[in-house]
Amino acid sequence: MSKIDTNKTGTIKAGATEKPDPWRVPVAVAQIPETGLRRDIEADQAIRNAVADVGGLREVLSVQASFDVTPTSGGRFHVAGRVRGRVGQTCVVTLEDIEADIDEPIDLTFAPPEQIPQMAALVDEAESGDEETPDPPEPIENGLIDLGRVATDALYLALDPYPRKPGAVFDPVVEAADPEDHPFAALKALKAEPKKPGTRKPKGK
Repeated sequence: MSKIDTNKTGTIKAGATEKPDPWRVPVAVAQIPETGLRRDIEADQAIRNAVADVGGLREVLSVQASFDVTPTSGGRFHVAGRVRGRVGQTCVVTLEDIEADIDEPIDLTFAPPEQIPQMAALVDEAESGDEETPDPPEPIENGLIDLGRVATDALYLALDPYPRKPGAVFDPVVEAADPEDHPFAALKALKAEPKKPGTRKPKGK
């Protein structure tokens, strides 16, 4: 799972505007034990409304996430889990209200900011080879890992950008051909024109 466009001030870029992260559940890395940390979170109505607003959704009926945060080497942390939810969208074909279930896995590595450039370079090297390319690490900002933001990002990334009601298909509008537009229509019109009456020259004169 890769993150959507966020910045260090805790905002999400939505189009040309920036909106605050709608769901914040910060965890201080200094308080994570060596054996790791298990955290289950669920958004209340106010948070769901904010998530829907930032994500351009009709509504978010439910969203919850489970995380296992495990320390690794070099001050890095592995965050694994899952986000589940149900969202309301609008069918792009019929414009009817529809609902969709979300079930998105999470598998991220968080690292101190000073390690990000070096680790990103390793990812770039892996992309040029034949091996599977890992996701670049996420920065630990101000000693915190925001699980709410991780869950929100996963939810947004799992959305169908063109939601359709089951069985809905696009019916292209086919305009009837105008017979007058046929390339031979002008020729046909000329042939159909009646001959102009004229004087007939007598024979032998």
